[in-house]
Amino acid sequence: MAKGYRPVARDQQFLLPPDMREWLPADHPVHLVIDVVAGHLDTSAFHASRRTGGAGAAGFDPDMLVTLLIWAYANRVTSSRRIEALCRTDVAFRVICAGDVPDHATIARFRAGFADAVPGLFAQVLILCARLGMGRVGVVALDGTKVAASASKAANRTGERLRELAAEAVAAHAAADAAEDGQFGQARGDEVPAPLASPRSKAAAADRAARISKALADLEAGREAAEKEQAERDREVAAYRAGLEAGRVPAGKPPAGAEAAAARVRAGRAQAAQAARVAAWEQRRAAQDAAGIKRGPGGSRPLPPDRNAKVARAWQAAADAEARAAERDREAAGKKARGPGPVANLTDPDSRLMPTRNGFIQGYNAQNVASEDGLIIATELTAGTTGMAWFEPMTGKAGDAARLIASHQPAPAGASADGGEDEGKGGSPIGLVLADAGYCSEDNLACAGPDRLIATGKHRNLEKAARGKASDGLRQAGARTRAMTGRLKTADGIAAYRRRGHIAETPHGHIKHDMGFRQLTMRGKDKAAAEWRLVCTVHNLLTAITAGKLTTQALAGLTA
Repeated sequence: MAKGYRPVARDQQFLLPPDMREWLPADHPVHLVIDVVAGHLDTSAFHASRRTGGAGAAGFDPDMLVTLLIWAYANRVTSSRRIEALCRTDVAFRVICAGDVPDHATIARFRAGFADAVPGLFAQVLILCARLGMGRVGVVALDGTKVAASASKAANRTGERLRELAAEAVAAHAAADAAEDGQFGQARGDEVPAPLASPRSKAAAADRAARISKALADLEAGREAAEKEQAERDREVAAYRAGLEAGRVPAGKPPAGAEAAAARVRAGRAQAAQAARVAAWEQRRAAQDAAGIKRGPGGSRPLPPDRNAKVARAWQAAADAEARAAERDREAAGKKARGPGPVANLTDPDSRLMPTRNGFIQGYNAQNVASEDGLIIATELTAGTTGMAWFEPMTGKAGDAARLIASHQPAPAGASADGGEDEGKGGSPIGLVLADAGYCSEDNLACAGPDRLIATGKHRNLEKAARGKASDGLRQAGARTRAMTGRLKTADGIAAYRRRGHIAETPHGHIKHDMGFRQLTMRGKDKAAAEWRLVCTVHNLLTAITAGKLTTQALAGLTA
């Protein structure tokens, strides 16, 4: 039982310590973030874009602003106004800015202009983690994740609508010029009050016109690329069908659009082969009858083609292929009839509609390579809906990052000065790259780089195949894909691939669920990519802190 209540003396003056850093516990992680930025990262790129020595008030220190953004993103805060408010009310934010609160416009301008400096910050944090003993890159995993853009799906427009908007913008500009000519004559027009001719509204109209033009140009470029790709596919199908007509059935999976024709040819060949077997049996029997030989020609009489199970299966496969082709044609026709066709976004023309398990979002596709201990060692924000084309570029970036990490890691006890262990294929410390079926192609299986395990189907099907309970279903796949399927059936192969989910998806879960980052705030590919790289940098710092590697004692040891 309490003796009484403690007094609530709000008029008591200055009970806080004179050093504001003592307002927080000594082990509070904000102290680590401040020390890391101030003493262990090269932030010269952020200073290079700032100018000092001019007239006016002193500017805010870029190191402080970098620390402020790192701490804000680590605590699920991305709004510049919210950051400003927390600098007034939250002790950790107040300690970072030392009570000198930057306004939201300063924070927003700094964030909008740091695109060129963030890649260096990302690399500096990787080096710091390496010096702390992190960065286990013997096995890495490549995976993609969809991130919403700072744009709405409702802002998408078709090419026809974009041309209409562009014409409307030109007409509006012409009408405004004509109205101002009639109102001001030969005068400049800035002599009148601002509401009659607002420079801000003119700038906004010009910005909108520029976004319309960019969206239309991107849409036209995409249409031309799609037409070129379709023409190439049509040529492949035509060449494949020409080979079929000439009596050749090329090995491997037929191109899209030629599956039904290939299935019909295979069924015809199966029927002809069975008919030939029946005819050969009948000829042998006729020859024995002519020679007076009572004994049969050997073996039972082959069934005619219309009763043979193998022939029936071949024709059924051809019928199924034709049905699938017809269904695809109907879906394509229905989609063309229902939908407006390719669209571009007015708010962020670089973003795209991205398919996710919960429907479509307007966003980007981030490709990340993660290490065994949870670091994102390479990242790229892309506008493609799939990641297959990014396997080779990302493994190359990961190899460069792995070499950077290895060059800064402390040498293990007893290691020789010449580098010790073998660094794997291509001079990279990476021993194995894991990737899901979205990256599976003959080219990705054959390209240069470290050893790899790329799934050739869904994980559950790989597990069944490894236990011998299911067929791989890849009779028409390429040789490298079949070889990878066989490797994933082995005990070592499937055991190694099982690590992919934890390595690849844990960083994405931390960013989206723990850090609460699901939508970019910057618009345009370059600025959005810089923000995503900052998010990955913050993730790496938090991973080092939660793993117990980034501590005050560890930083002191690095300084010593």
